[in-house]
Amino acid sequence: MVDLLSFAEAISDSRQLSKRHLLLGNGFSIACCPDIFHYGSLFSAADFSKNPELVKVFEVLKTQDFEVAIKNLEAGALLTSIYSPGHVDAAAKMQADANALKEILLSAIAGNHPDVPSDISNDKFWACRRFLSMFLGRQNDGQVFTLNYDLLLYWTLMHEDNPFLNPVDLATNDGFGNDEDDPSADYVVWQGEVSAHSAKVHFLHGALHLFDAGTELQKYTWVRTNDRLIDQARRAINDNKYPLFVTEGSSAQKKAKIRHNAYLYQGFKQLTANAQQGKHCFFVLGHSLADNDDHILRRFGTGRFSKLYVSLFGDPAAPGNQQIIAKANRLAAMRHDRFPLEVAFYDAATANPWTYP
Repeated sequence: MVDLLSFAEAISDSRQLSKRHLLLGNGFSIACCPDIFHYGSLFSAADFSKNPELVKVFEVLKTQDFEVAIKNLEAGALLTSIYSPGHVDAAAKMQADANALKEILLSAIAGNHPDVPSDISNDKFWACRRFLSMFLGRQNDGQVFTLNYDLLLYWTLMHEDNPFLNPVDLATNDGFGNDEDDPSADYVVWQGEVSAHSAKVHFLHGALHLFDAGTELQKYTWVRTNDRLIDQARRAINDNKYPLFVTEGSSAQKKAKIRHNAYLYQGFKQLTANAQQGKHCFFVLGHSLADNDDHILRRFGTGRFSKLYVSLFGDPAAPGNQQIIAKANRLAAMRHDRFPLEVAFYDAATANPWTYP
């Protein structure tokens, strides 16, 4: 039977090391809104019931990426007149399907996410800020990495502190800043690799507030627009800007997309660099250590940091937790003898960030 620490005990134990970093999985969001955040990807949450034939588009293209599917349909509509002259109906159908996919994407986003930060109580945000202060700020100059593409982490970082208590010290730099050509725009832009070195928060699989505008990566900010998520997304997609997130199924597919995007790859490199620091440690919260995220998890197995703290929810003897324990031990077994990795497990219920003391 595994020895299960409380979160407080894990934090106390980690003080022997110089920095602690945090990797968040979907359990972080489920703990906040269990009635909403129960999906693995937007593709699995999408409703294709009115357009079942569109599933075949993803199958043929071997992807679950909405942007790839939409752009292929739009390109096909333009090229049909060359390769199938006279088949105007085919071009019209492809364009209609592209538009339908945009609406399916928007519906999946809106149906599986709170519209505005005020949908979540101040108490939850204040608790989460206290939780994050264990990893970000002066008392621990660490970094937070998330595999989720919802906005809960971003909203928490931007939320005001409890006015009745001392402010929480959080380092919130994520590598974005004003557009030098339009500093009053509704969005900020990624400042590139040089500025990203000082970033403390990384969305490893992208996020719903990050939009690829072709020449730059834009971050839509709630404080500048006060618009609902769905309204921001609709305007962006209508301008041919797509949310940057990794929805592909396998680890290899995810890694390929990460390597082809400068922002995603920079976050990946930051995690890798921290994993090579012998005096650092990592906490994992709300992640099953599933194989489809091995492109991230292998960095733990090939790193040099000395201790990994992994959360377990519920009975450690439950089959799902046994799989997590086995996978964590396999990561430790990957290590070179010169850089052993010690694995400890803690009770996720004692670390619930949304009710943190």
